[in-house]
Amino acid sequence: MGVRFGVIGVNHGHIYRQVELLRQCGAELVSFFAPEPELSAKFAKQVSGAKPARSEAEVLEDKSIQLITGAGIPCERGPLALRAMKHGKDVLTDKPGFTTLDQLAETRRAQAETKRIYSIFYGRLDSPCTTQADELVKAGAIGRVVQVMGLGPHRSNLPDRPPWFFKRAQYGGILCDIASHDFEYFLHFAGTLEAEVVASQVANYNHPEHPELEDFGDAVVRAKGKGGATGYIRVDWFTPKGLNTFGDCRSVILGTDGFIELRHCTDLAGRSGGNHLFITDHKGTRYIDCSKVEVPFGKRLVADVLNRTETAQSQALCFAAAELSLKAEANAARLGNLA
Repeated sequence: MGVRFGVIGVNHGHIYRQVELLRQCGAELVSFFAPEPELSAKFAKQVSGAKPARSEAEVLEDKSIQLITGAGIPCERGPLALRAMKHGKDVLTDKPGFTTLDQLAETRRAQAETKRIYSIFYGRLDSPCTTQADELVKAGAIGRVVQVMGLGPHRSNLPDRPPWFFKRAQYGGILCDIASHDFEYFLHFAGTLEAEVVASQVANYNHPEHPELEDFGDAVVRAKGKGGATGYIRVDWFTPKGLNTFGDCRSVILGTDGFIELRHCTDLAGRSGGNHLFITDHKGTRYIDCSKVEVPFGKRLVADVLNRTETAQSQALCFAAAELSLKAEANAARLGNLA
């Protein structure tokens, strides 16, 4: 028997990729619930065979469903995961998984007690170019990793944003939200679960009419120990209209014998599409088109649900990345027009 899953919460567009990935890997969508009629109708129209449930409880109490996936309002994702795990379900949630450290602590306890899989859909897990970079780093192509940099610019599209996008208590802050990808990325390539936020700051530079919207954030992080790698993360809502995608997201992995640069979304030099990898070592510089690299996360997650294993995502790393992003947000200096 394969994996059967349900969807609860469709407030963010990432849910469509989450469903697509699970279906591509052989999982069956049983039913979904979204409390907002317009979002429920849109989801039913865009996802073939999606069967709406009458309530959240109907999905959670369906004993044939093994996994719950969702992309609800960020502040509601942690509490939903608790309810799902207490109903015996594994969880795949959009990032951020939490908006407060209390939510994180509660979910950690629940996961330890229930032994359910709790997974956050960080960008690294669905990235062909990052999968290729991972293989290169593990093979020693750039030596020991000493620094990881992540840049995550996004286009704001403010007229199309829902009300929760502008309320910090609901979206969690920019470092908690879109920077969570980069904190997980840093810990993974630094090879550690223990790191500290050296400094962080958030700002509202250009949207005084939305005083709770953070349109810029950055952080310096450091793995614990004298030889630990360092990291720098910057995210913002300033992608100009002239760019052909939502943002020029980049990652740079610096090693003792070379470096790798990933252009996740676009190549300003003119190559089409995303998933561009550039590697420079002592022998020279080369380019790798990663658009056809297979990403193993989905197949591994489905196998983990069936076999009760942990091959798709380290549970400890999943929580450690969330903790780092939440601490960076909580302790950030607040600049500009922020309330």
